[in-house]
Amino acid sequence: METELMRIGVSLPDTLLDKFDEIIEKRGYSSRSEGIRDAIRSYISYYEWMGDIKGYRVGTVSVIYDHTKRGLSNALADIQHQYSHLIKSSVHIHLDHDNCFEVIVLDGEGEEIKELAEAIMALKGVKFSKLTTVASNDKI
Repeated sequence: METELMRIGVSLPDTLLDKFDEIIEKRGYSSRSEGIRDAIRSYISYYEWMGDIKGYRVGTVSVIYDHTKRGLSNALADIQHQYSHLIKSSVHIHLDHDNCFEVIVLDGEGEEIKELAEAIMALKGVKFSKLTTVASNDKI
């Protein structure tokens, strides 16, 4: 079965595109388009995995963000206060003048953990966000 290819336009910062081009060259992709298709497939797979997060879970959300982005630090704090019943601990590290790294340790209902992670991922100024969860001890 042949799939029709659709042409799209994407605006990216030059530094991000330069890093991406280095990776696709090292990995041996035949084109930038193939690298982008692979990245999108990976994103879709991760999104589908997040949809299966149910039941009692423990996990972490790792976040790198630009603390100079107006209102971002307050928005992150507001989200964490909204889900404080899930948060067991957090670690905040200053990476450089503009960037912070935070790891939030979570314990609770998987669907709520996913909501917290998605709320953080959606914030402008968040450069990286990764949710990792495992089932409770009785399933390990």
